[in-house]
Amino acid sequence: MAKQMPKTPLIDQLESGPWPSFVTGLKRLATSDKRYANMMKDLLGQLEHSYETRKGYWKGGTVGVFGYGAGVIPRFSEVADKYPESKEFHTIRIMPPAGMHYTTDLLRKLCDVWEKYGSGLIAFHGQSGDIMFQGSTSDNIQPAFDELNEMGFDLGGAGAGVRTSISCVGAARCEQSCFDEAKAMRMTINSMVDDMHRPSLPYKFKFKFAGCANDCANAIHRADMAVIGTWKDDMQVNQAEIKVKVSELGRKEFINQVIKLCPTQALDLNDDDTIAVDNKSCVRCMHCINVCTKALKPGKERGVAILVGGKRTLKVGDLMGTVVIPFLPMKTEEDFEKFVELGRNAVDFFAENALEHERTGEMIERIGLANFLEGLGLEIDPNMIAAPRSNSYVRMDGWDEEVKKWNARSKSAAE
Repeated sequence: MAKQMPKTPLIDQLESGPWPSFVTGLKRLATSDKRYANMMKDLLGQLEHSYETRKGYWKGGTVGVFGYGAGVIPRFSEVADKYPESKEFHTIRIMPPAGMHYTTDLLRKLCDVWEKYGSGLIAFHGQSGDIMFQGSTSDNIQPAFDELNEMGFDLGGAGAGVRTSISCVGAARCEQSCFDEAKAMRMTINSMVDDMHRPSLPYKFKFKFAGCANDCANAIHRADMAVIGTWKDDMQVNQAEIKVKVSELGRKEFINQVIKLCPTQALDLNDDDTIAVDNKSCVRCMHCINVCTKALKPGKERGVAILVGGKRTLKVGDLMGTVVIPFLPMKTEEDFEKFVELGRNAVDFFAENALEHERTGEMIERIGLANFLEGLGLEIDPNMIAAPRSNSYVRMDGWDEEVKKWNARSKSAAE
């Protein structure tokens, strides 16, 4: 029997702005002729109730599928007496293909499965990269996963373990890509599937892969280990295309949009409308390349920068990733294997040294970056200093020896 549509004056306001609203999507599912329409009506009612009381009414529990310890987020309603149809609203996290490539036929099959077993509500994709099948009952979790698994999909991560990874579309379609993001992601996750499906870490650990500093994977500020494409040599410049761009924008506007917005002032526009690049000052931020796509592009000696510790607010607030390896080649199979080994070491160090419910960035804040780098066998670089000393008294004995070591390392790296 069809239920009445609940009155939702508060969440209706979320549809009044200029942008698409999730409320409109929920209402469309609630007014359909599908079997889950009543579930969505009670979901809207509970959501309105939460807005009225300014309190959430979902609690956790235990729901899973055979052989897995993660991948399903249980949600049980604390107001099930008022909204019985949505008393269970579990989410199945499914690992996406690397680079998020789908055929339209496959997308239709995914929707068919969730129309059969769930609420019809799907998120492409969650912040960790999962396909989020939201809204299922306990009884339907196993049969839904079985059908998705037969299609070749596996459960993603949840809980205190390695989480599902995400890579930008990168090398498949983007000319700014500096490495094979999909390959790096697949090799890394395949080596850590057990840590994903059977969580045994102090808290979650995320890998994310972005082909350049545009960071379409949201890696720098959300990943415990972010892999960002970059280059080591000079930026490639097509002066003829620069002149075309200057002509399109006008000299003054080109200077305002490109030259002045370079964060390190590494660019200059010559009198003949060609561009001069101070590559030693360039920080690879991608702004000029984004504006002048045909005229500028990353250098030829490409690889990745490795950052650790990015996260959202938890114990010590939001943290951006800290660079621990400025440049790592990603061309040969050996290069990729070297990174996978580094990622494995980082997870193992996190497992042994982090406190319960502590992210990598918070662990580094507590134990110090030097100890973290030592644990991973990485060299300490003076450029990793986050802030100068607050103590003006500095011991200088031993400095001469350290300078000799630094000069020797610099000479070796140059060779």
